[in-house]
Amino acid sequence: MAGGLKDDDTEEFKGLRITSLDDESDEEEEQKEQDIVIDEDDEEEEDEEARNSVVLGFVKKPKKACSLLRHFFPSKAGGIPAWLDPENLPSGRSCFCDICDEPLQFVLQVYAPEEKQSAFHRTLFVFMCTSMVCLRRDQHEQWKCHQDKPSRSVKVFRCQLPRDNPFYSSEPPKKDSTDLPLKAGAALCNWCGSWKGIKRCTGCRRALYCSEKHWVKHSRTGHEHDCQRLRISSQLADSSSDETTPAVLLKVASNNVWPEYKIIQESESSYETDMPDDTVCTNSLVSSNRKDDALMSIAENFEGDDDRKSWASFHERIALAPEQVLRYCRIPGAKPLWPVSSGRPSKADIPKCSYCAGPLCFEFQIMPQLLFYFNVKNDVDSLDWATIAVYTCEASCDASVAYKEEFAWVQLS
Repeated sequence: MAGGLKDDDTEEFKGLRITSLDDESDEEEEQKEQDIVIDEDDEEEEDEEARNSVVLGFVKKPKKACSLLRHFFPSKAGGIPAWLDPENLPSGRSCFCDICDEPLQFVLQVYAPEEKQSAFHRTLFVFMCTSMVCLRRDQHEQWKCHQDKPSRSVKVFRCQLPRDNPFYSSEPPKKDSTDLPLKAGAALCNWCGSWKGIKRCTGCRRALYCSEKHWVKHSRTGHEHDCQRLRISSQLADSSSDETTPAVLLKVASNNVWPEYKIIQESESSYETDMPDDTVCTNSLVSSNRKDDALMSIAENFEGDDDRKSWASFHERIALAPEQVLRYCRIPGAKPLWPVSSGRPSKADIPKCSYCAGPLCFEFQIMPQLLFYFNVKNDVDSLDWATIAVYTCEASCDASVAYKEEFAWVQLS
């Protein structure tokens, strides 16, 4: 998403940013980005440039599910992650909610390469706990980022690779059946499909799980009936030691994985000449009334005039394209579009990069409309947020760890 790539061969990779590969109009919708020179003394001009550079993300069911596999470098929401580095996945406590110890659920990923050799491929992954109790606790914990390591229920990971790497061809995908990654990935959890399978079922010795909790959940929902059959099959085949996952569509046992969509992009500036009207949402996957419920639920908790002013500005911008689930802008001066003024961070509240100690900058935010595409109920204890703003290392630093944990700021409705 940041500046353009440097030669003709890389232009096809550039077109993979945010947009998925099976949309016939993708190539027509590609936006050629230009380097922007910022006058540090002109803050108003800086903000105007940022405003005009916002890219909106919308979800759409893919025509071909295989187009969201990792070797097509997708931007996607729901389903299971298409890990960029398929071997060296996040591990240990990184995979779990720090509050309730449940494995985190995949929300979305954004493919956002940069003009940096080591970030030729670059993807951001967002995970969260599905418990609203944990998300409320998370909102308080995020203020502690300078004092100690906060307990988080929303986590963001950045992964980046150079053009020449062990996993993918240096040439752009041909978008046909010949496209394959160079290596298989780590074996994933049979229950969630997100995290590395590190625990093996003691019965069949075939099923793998990221945690004992997911092994228990699978056992209670049908795996025990398959376990004996798989155990016999494993003994006959004598092949229970496979620790890799090929780049194919993976079927997971959990019924709680959110529906899978590709994320497509459009410049926000293309909407600003059109006034919203009653026909804006005629092609929506969900009714306009339901999206209105998502936004108006935020307005119910205003704390004063500042909140009302912030909400008015927020609603005016969102009304131009009410189906948006993502707002992306990484250029200097970019800021989130906050629904309310209360609960937003100051510059001092954003921590430094945990790996290079450099500054973090805003990169994108997730909108509450995504919850309806995920079929989340509008109940009192259901998952809900006003926005989730993601801040990443300004330098996209190169650390030894494959997946670098970045920072998310949660604003609740």
